[in-house]
Order: sequence, then C-alpha cells, then structure tokens
Amino acid sequence: MGWYLTYMIIYFIFMFSMGAYYFFKVKTYDDYLIGSWNMGFWSIVGTIVSTWCGAAVFIGWVGMGFTVGISGFFKFALPGIAFCLLLIILFATPLRRQKLYTLADLFGERFGGKAGIMPSVLSAFIYSVPTLALQIVGMSTIFNIALGIDVNIGIALSFILILGFTILGGLPATIITDAFQSIIVIVGIVILFITSIVYAGGFDQIAAKTEPEYLSIVGPFGLGEVLLYALSVAPFYLVWQSTWQRIFASKSEKVAKNAGVTGFVIAGALSVFPYTIGLIARQYVPLDMDPDLLFSYVTTQLLPPAIGGIVLIGLLAALMTGSTSFILQGSSNLTRDLYQRLMKKDANQKELMASSRYSVVIIAALGLVVAYMLTDIATAYQWALRLSATVLIFPFLAVMFWKRTTKAGVLTSMLLALIGTLMWPFLNIQLDHTVFGFLISLISLIVVSLLTKHDDTEQIKAVYWEDLDSANIKDDMDSEEGAS
Repeated sequence: MGWYLTYMIIYFIFMFSMGAYYFFKVKTYDDYLIGSWNMGFWSIVGTIVSTWCGAAVFIGWVGMGFTVGISGFFKFALPGIAFCLLLIILFATPLRRQKLYTLADLFGERFGGKAGIMPSVLSAFIYSVPTLALQIVGMSTIFNIALGIDVNIGIALSFILILGFTILGGLPATIITDAFQSIIVIVGIVILFITSIVYAGGFDQIAAKTEPEYLSIVGPFGLGEVLLYALSVAPFYLVWQSTWQRIFASKSEKVAKNAGVTGFVIAGALSVFPYTIGLIARQYVPLDMDPDLLFSYVTTQLLPPAIGGIVLIGLLAALMTGSTSFILQGSSNLTRDLYQRLMKKDANQKELMASSRYSVVIIAALGLVVAYMLTDIATAYQWALRLSATVLIFPFLAVMFWKRTTKAGVLTSMLLALIGTLMWPFLNIQLDHTVFGFLISLISLIVVSLLTKHDDTEQIKAVYWEDLDSANIKDDMDSEEGAS
C-alpha cells in the first residue's frame, strides 16, 4: 500500500500545482472553457488519448474482453474510433472555422433563439453527468483496492479531487496535463498487457486454453450482436462533444485535423490492449467475478506494488482527465448555451467566468449523486450514447450539408427522436431501438423541413461550405486586436 499511496500523493501534488498555476494564468471565459482556440498539436494529441482512455477503456473494456472476448473490440472500440476519425477528417476544418464553444452552439448560431437548448441539455445532463459518474466510480474502485478505502468514502474523495482541479485550471490545465498523463496511460496499459501475456504462458498457451468463440471477431453471440451493438454506440462519436471541444480549442484548422487523426490512431491502437487483458484473465480469474473490478484486481495480483502503482496511476490519470473533460463539457453547455444565449446575452467576462465555475460545481454535484446510484456501468454508458446519437446525428448532418433544413424541422426531429428512443422498451416492436430512433429523426427532419419555412432568426447556410456569422465576427475581433 505504501507504493500506491506514494504514487498517488505525487500525482495529485503535480495535478493541483498545474491547476493552481492556471488558476492565476486564466483570465477570461474563452481561456477557461476553450483555451482561447490556441492549443498546439501535441497538447491536442495528448488530451485525445487521455480522454478516450477513461473508465470505458480501463474498466468497461477489460470487463467486456472478459465476458465476450476479442469481439468486444469490434463491437465498441473500432467502430467508435472509426466515427471519431470520420468527424475529424470530414468536419474538423469547417467546424474549427466557426470558432464556437459547443455542439449546441452550432445549432444556436445556425437557427438562433432557443434551438440549442435540447442538444445542450442532452450534452450536459444525459451524457456529461452519467459519464462523469462512471469516472467517479472508477476512481473510488482504485482507492478501495489500492488503499482499502470504503467505496462510498472513495466516491466522495474522488468528487472533491476532481472538482477542485477542474475549478482551478479549466480546459487549459486539463489539456496540458493530459499531454503528460497520456504517457502514463500508455505506459500503464502496455505494462499490464505484457505482464498478462507472460503470466498466461505466452500467445500459444493463451490460444490453446481459450474457448474459440472468445478469440473470434464475432464472439460467443454472433455477427448480428456485434453489428447491432456497434450501431447502438458508434454513431454517437460523430457528435461527441469532447472531440468537438478539442477541434475548437486547436490553434488552427491544420492542427485540429492532424492532431485529431494522430490522437485517435494512437487511441485505437491502445484500445486493443484492454480487451486482450480481459480475454487472458479468463484463464486465472474466477469467471463469476464482477467485470467492473477486473482491471484493478489483475493489476494488484499480477504486479508488485512498485510496478502496479504505475499502472494504477495510469488508470487514475485516465479517469481524472475524463472527469475534468466531461465536467467542462457540461459547464460549457450551461454557461454558453443556456446562461449567455438565453439569460444574459450581454454578460461580461467576470460574469461568464463566475457562471463557468458555478456550472462546474452543478455538473460535478449531479455526477456525485448519479455515482452513488450507479449499478451498471456498461448499460448506463450505452444509453447515454444511444440517446445522444439518435437525437443529434441527423440534425447535425443537415446543418452541415442541407441548406433547406428549417428550425422547425430540426427541433421536431430532436424531440420525436428523444421520445421514440425512450419509449422503445415499452413498444414491443422488433426493430432495433437505435434504428428506430434514427428513422424517426430522419423522417421527421425531412418532412417537417419541407413543409415549413425558414425562421427569421436562421442563418440559411450549409455550414460545411459556408461560414456562420460567428466566424467572421470573431475574425474581425482578432484582426482588431492584432492591429492594436
């Protein structure tokens, strides 16, 4: 326990030192929530790797490898990475040009008025809060296994540490520390991967002793299960605000695209490891073990504390960076999309900074409540992804490519897709829930847009090719500042 405690103390001293530094350095709301659109290549690469490798990777994916084998990679990680790369390659350049803050900000600019409320609420409360809760639970598990701290106390301790760092440093501290933490994440997962292979006797022994269905890309439940699961979760990553936030924070369109591709290629390669670790663990771990506890159990059982402590710090770093990113995502939604756009359009920098930090507390507190209620990590995460995808994917694509899209069409599509996806479990229909939600979204979007006229508040543009006013206004402001 001494090694674990020492590593953790050193790690949190470093994190809070960086947070304190940026507390005095960050002066504006733009700095705090979006890094003033000025983050460099390696900072963006590091933060993408660290944010991707959160609770889902270290806890959920090791557990998935344990329960379904290597097919888990093809159910979740590979499709998710593919959609992230699709977002970067196709949309990083036009999105970065707009100089926005959030996904909901795009709808607010394009349609005006209250068009950004639903995506903002989805992002802040349906995704950010439960996903933050996953990170809090993950950290409490580490404290429990490594230090013997009661899980409920560990949840409270995790909340305090995460909230304290996020309030201090905002996005700049998160992105800068992520570059450092990504190295710890990579080192930690590689050490555990290699150790697992050696402990199991090498690849030949693993292949010989593992049931064939767990080595198959379609897994024990067949191709249909893999494809349906992938469809349920992967499209969400096209509207994953954590990636959007990194695109907006990049100092140029070139950095946004190149760093995004590099970061997700590295993250995709790393994603193979947790599934393999979980697969190998079937040979020496009781098969009735809770999959969510597997990562920490394997780390403490296979590695001496001096080495295992590094791996646990890698997990802790991944959870910490994921937590701060999800809090700031929710905070951006509340501050930019609700407070500034709807409540006080003329808010000054002091008021916006105060709102940002207050909203950080709100999102973190809600995450704490959900963490105490959470019983099934995989299901909670899947539902958050499913709802966000069915509600937002087609409205987003319409904003980018279809000028005829109307405010009424987008709002109707969002509302009906949300209701339909939530009601699906009670409808007793054979159509997959995600396909059902997508069909409602697409059909209602097209039909209502064709039957309605553009609202006076709209900027009638296909954003993939045409910039919104936000890009031009901010460019003018930047030019004025440079001239002065």
